[in-house]
Amino acid sequence: MPATEVKVPDIGDFADVPVIEIHVASGDVVNAEDPLITLESDKATMDIPSPAAGTVRELQVQVGDRVAVGALILLLDEDGAHSEVPSLVGQQDFSADATAAPAAAGQEQPVGSSADAAPATPPGVSAVGATPTDFEGVHAGPSVRRLARELAVDLTKITGSGAHGRITKEDLLDAVRPQAALPAGGATATPGTGIPEIPAQDFAKFGPVQTAPLTRIQRLAGPHLHRSWLNIPHVTHHDEADITEIDAYRKELDTATKAEGYRVTLLSFLMKASVSALREFPKLNSSLTPEKDALILKDYFNIGVAVDTPDGLVVPVIRDVDRKGIATISRELGAMSAKARDGKLGAADLQGGCFTISSLGGIGGTGFTPIVNAPEVAILGVVRSKMAPVWGGTTFTPRLVLPLSLSYDHRVVDGALAARFTRHLCNLLEDVRRLLL
Repeated sequence: MPATEVKVPDIGDFADVPVIEIHVASGDVVNAEDPLITLESDKATMDIPSPAAGTVRELQVQVGDRVAVGALILLLDEDGAHSEVPSLVGQQDFSADATAAPAAAGQEQPVGSSADAAPATPPGVSAVGATPTDFEGVHAGPSVRRLARELAVDLTKITGSGAHGRITKEDLLDAVRPQAALPAGGATATPGTGIPEIPAQDFAKFGPVQTAPLTRIQRLAGPHLHRSWLNIPHVTHHDEADITEIDAYRKELDTATKAEGYRVTLLSFLMKASVSALREFPKLNSSLTPEKDALILKDYFNIGVAVDTPDGLVVPVIRDVDRKGIATISRELGAMSAKARDGKLGAADLQGGCFTISSLGGIGGTGFTPIVNAPEVAILGVVRSKMAPVWGGTTFTPRLVLPLSLSYDHRVVDGALAARFTRHLCNLLEDVRRLLL
């Protein structure tokens, strides 16, 4: 019976996504929805599940390969079919010869090896076929040991950054990544920037220390934020909106909807007001072309919302905000925030944003500089509202004031445009009736 071809399903408009982990081997029996491989984009990791129960006949990918939608992952003999692959149950180690076999057959080699002789090998990476398979005395988990065999890496030569010196997957991948070229003078440069790296320091010389590994979200978000900060000339414009009336109306709605299981927060009104401001000033709803010589103006309004989770910050996207009312937006915000905190966001939940809002209103602050979420050109930062005396022409009256901070890409947005956009946004928030126009 012919084997079923298992391919990469629709993962959004991601392409050239690296395979960072393989959960099965030829001969393994899998159930429907069991994870087969893990992909890692610059925004999220994605497990690709098995579409049916059966036996893995033949893997078609290896760690380090880059795949897209439709790429063949493996051949699967579904339940009832006869497997042509001998059972590997009980086999725990891959031999060095088996690791070298794909290269001998002319297939693409794993990350960290090379078909041509190289002048230098990253520390810990062995020649294919010369890697130990037992790693006796090494503090590492089974998945890390297996990946090390596949990548021809000697774990005994790697220093672990995990608890009690445990070698993590990141330690292993760092060992096989090409080392950045050294700039003049020998100082290590941050990859792709030419900026000298901060020198390493032994903090233990000054007192007791502990090493806490970054969460997966932090490891993914860090390079994205760094890239945005280095590539975009950031400027931040600050303003304040009198939200006394709109907050009173929000509280009325919130009281009425508690029984329905969702809350109405100021963020829903900020999203609607942002859409109106983006319509008025379409440059802020754009992205630069790859050649940086034109703007791509968007006729849709998808708003990203920064969500604080136990593992770090993520930015899910609420789509078509212009077509939704406050109640619908509030329900979607609640559902999306819950998915983010539970770690259940999919790739599609993180794509397609036009403009991002980062709100620290539940915590505090008086203002901050949010980093533009490239390829967007602007992001709105919001902190806690405060009661302040406002001059009304004859007397001061206490009003609820909301500080706003708009960071923008100065290549696309100049200061005057940013000021007009922010003031327009403030005017909308100061009179809820304007949101209906």
